[in-house]
Amino acid sequence: MSEEFELDTDDLTRRMDGAMANLKTEFASLRTGRASASMLEPIMVDAYGSMTPINQVGTVNVPEPRMVTINVWDKGLVNKVEKAIRESGLGINPQMNGTIIMLPIPELNEERRRELGKVAGQYAESARVSVRNVRRDGMDQIKKAKGDGMSEDDQKLWEGEVQELTDSYIKKVDDALENKQAEIMQV
Repeated sequence: MSEEFELDTDDLTRRMDGAMANLKTEFASLRTGRASASMLEPIMVDAYGSMTPINQVGTVNVPEPRMVTINVWDKGLVNKVEKAIRESGLGINPQMNGTIIMLPIPELNEERRRELGKVAGQYAESARVSVRNVRRDGMDQIKKAKGDGMSEDDQKLWEGEVQELTDSYIKKVDDALENKQAEIMQV
């Protein structure tokens, strides 16, 4: 018999938490008709020869519910920031005012809300796949330990624990999706 097998459930939990954090970031980038500084987080600007997050080239503010402003620190980057926003796929038309870029957030129509709901569903499915990949890695570790002499009872115990962890994270993804879709469809 081999020494006692110990699955690193903390590592599996940390990796599943990473999938949830990524999902939250992707959800934050989805417009819901309300202005939010977080909707600009995924946008990268070509600044000084490298891709830089938009919040590192200017100050992002939300002065009113339907307006986001970016006060760009370097005048030479204003056009690059504007171009990055136009090409981001957010569907926002930036307005220039010196070094300040204003982003008026338009009302969402029914069709656009449905599209955003589908995109949210795709993001959630991607998160589920990530969680399942972590589950598969855990199960592979258990199978390897079984080959090294782990008892069948221990194998079933560990597999049950990994499955329970997976189920809880899949439920978190589903709950987050349900909340986001409700937020998107809210008029």
